[in-house]
Amino acid sequence: MVQERPVRVERRLSAILAADVAGYSRLMHNDEEATHSKVTALLTDAVAPAIAEHGGRIVKNTGDGFLAEFPSAVGAVRAAVQFQSRISELATGDMQDRRIAFRVGINIGDVIVEPHDIFGDGVNIAARLESIAEPGGICISSSAYDYVRGKVRVEFADLGEQNLKNIPGPVRAYAAVQANRNAILGPCSTPPLSIVLLPFKNISDDPAQEYFVDGVTESLTTDLSRIVGSFVIGRNTAFTYKGKPLDLKQLGRELNVRYVLQGSVQRGGDQLRINVQLVAAETGAQLWADRFDKPIANLFEVQDEIVSRLANQLEAQITEAEARRSERSPNPSSMELYFQGRSLFNRGWTPEYLTQARGSFERALALDRANIDALVGLALVDLVFGSSYMADDRAPFLARAELALIKVLSLAPNHAFAHGVFGALLITTKRAAQGLAECERALALDRNLAEAHAQMGIAKYTLGRGAETEAHVNEALRLSPRDVFAPRWFLYIGFAKLQLNEDTEALGWMLRSVEANRNYPIAHFFSPPH
Repeated sequence: MVQERPVRVERRLSAILAADVAGYSRLMHNDEEATHSKVTALLTDAVAPAIAEHGGRIVKNTGDGFLAEFPSAVGAVRAAVQFQSRISELATGDMQDRRIAFRVGINIGDVIVEPHDIFGDGVNIAARLESIAEPGGICISSSAYDYVRGKVRVEFADLGEQNLKNIPGPVRAYAAVQANRNAILGPCSTPPLSIVLLPFKNISDDPAQEYFVDGVTESLTTDLSRIVGSFVIGRNTAFTYKGKPLDLKQLGRELNVRYVLQGSVQRGGDQLRINVQLVAAETGAQLWADRFDKPIANLFEVQDEIVSRLANQLEAQITEAEARRSERSPNPSSMELYFQGRSLFNRGWTPEYLTQARGSFERALALDRANIDALVGLALVDLVFGSSYMADDRAPFLARAELALIKVLSLAPNHAFAHGVFGALLITTKRAAQGLAECERALALDRNLAEAHAQMGIAKYTLGRGAETEAHVNEALRLSPRDVFAPRWFLYIGFAKLQLNEDTEALGWMLRSVEANRNYPIAHFFSPPH
């Protein structure tokens, strides 16, 4: 019997370019026929000629974008720069809310080839890189960057390790930036929540402390990249500015970022002082400054604590700055509306602020149904309404929050904050053991989530283990001592103390909850008048 040969699968190493139209659903909703006509014209007049000129082929169109293959990474980048520049020129004069802009991702990978399609992890990574590119921008993987470095007239900013949706491990990414003030790589809008962390200065007398200073800079760069929506310039690029006199406004233009964080470290005896300031790159104005004074016991423990606290405080400060900035925009983007919602939520748990936050999250989703963070925001608002007894019937709020979170985690299983919110919901709905596991998962993904630590304390109280509650809440306070959620954390320590028959201590924590935020209503039910 003659054995049939296995069907041969054709594979080859290719440069894959994935592109789509930013805000396509919104554009189609506003004017379906005009949008379709414009996209078709741009593909014909700008995209296809550039791809052909640089040796590529369009594998397939995807309605709101396309997939292309090149034999060379250099060819792929040059084609992308060419058609992005041409699209930008053609869009001159268009209203901002009707402007067509493509996002581009480029990767090198071994692909399975079929006549009208290509498959493989290399294709998936290109598509995910496209999703984190700015409208009009180009984002490439480190594998592509290794091929094009020094061979194209484009500068790239190192974005560091990126956790891409449904890609098992982190991918180092690079974003094309302006090589000079006359270069055009598409719309030159600065990415929201974009920041460069400059190497901290060692102003101690001891040069040996340099390693500690650099360690703080590196760790904080990594932790900032976990912030939702952040665009953080990679450490390799940031360290090229070490020890150089800088014009921060010029630096912002060079790296195309909105914020610059700089700081200094000084050691004297057994004390360590760290000064930090956050600067708006566009104006050079200082937005926030703080100082950390810590006794030195174990340098690595001190570094870990300082980095965690800084990351939490910076997230709150930059989110607020982005919200203020977006309020001045006549046509805020989906992410800008998300930042507005988070800012409103952080102002206090009152029906007024929560309703306004819900409206911002809903508008964000109307512009971009794929805005996972806005969906988490909606779930968070519903959870607070349901858990804080702000409605006669809590069940619909809690059920709606749970459905939203299940959807989020099916789409983004490594979304740390969503795991933390889901943990809180499970604890609220009398599933404390499952909630505890969700919080542990959240912390495995992002060690800086103070709320997840506090929720673990609440879960322990709910499970009758109130003796363990205070330690978890103290860890949350160590990470985020001025947290908006702190009044609730204090209250639950009070509950735990009551569970342990430590009534005097319980009273102290409940009064502390009231003093921390007099607009937190539940605390007033349990604290006596004073």
